[in-house]
Amino acid sequence: MKADFLKSKHSQGLGFDAYVATDPTRAPNWQEKYQAVSLEKSQRELLASFVRPMPVICLSGMWCGDCAIQCPLIAAIAAASPMIDLVFLDRDEHSDLSNEVRIAGGNRVPTVLWLSEEFEFVHLLGDRTLSRYRHMAATKLGDSCPLPFFTPPADENAAVLAEWLAEFERVHLILRLSPRLRKLHGD
Repeated sequence: MKADFLKSKHSQGLGFDAYVATDPTRAPNWQEKYQAVSLEKSQRELLASFVRPMPVICLSGMWCGDCAIQCPLIAAIAAASPMIDLVFLDRDEHSDLSNEVRIAGGNRVPTVLWLSEEFEFVHLLGDRTLSRYRHMAATKLGDSCPLPFFTPPADENAAVLAEWLAEFERVHLILRLSPRLRKLHGD
């Protein structure tokens, strides 16, 4: 994927509140889940320490149960760092991008793309973290996602939050240690 294409897609994205507002029926559930996210002090400090700009695109669907669970977590992580510029795109409305990042042959959601400040592709994760997959396997939910109003147990939600945070940290370290970006920033 070319940087110009990713930059264009990022510019078309919506912030969390604007994205959620596109579906007034489901918006209250998403907002409720967002309001319930609580980052620990150490997590907030980690995010505040980020020094590299990080554009992020989240392909999502307001209809998707996994998105309703995970996107508020991702949004809370992004809100805790001025270096993270997170936008949401509807997967179906942006099929040109979602078709480029198919997972196991499917257009899965949520799928998160992390980019460098020049909109170069850095990393991708979709559609569930390991904790979500472990929970689904343990409870035999099958291959369909849970209902949009499902709320996972608090310990699972905390594990999923920590896993998403680890991915943001991973990308920040990739960006921070990039010889090209270190030369650009003189650090």
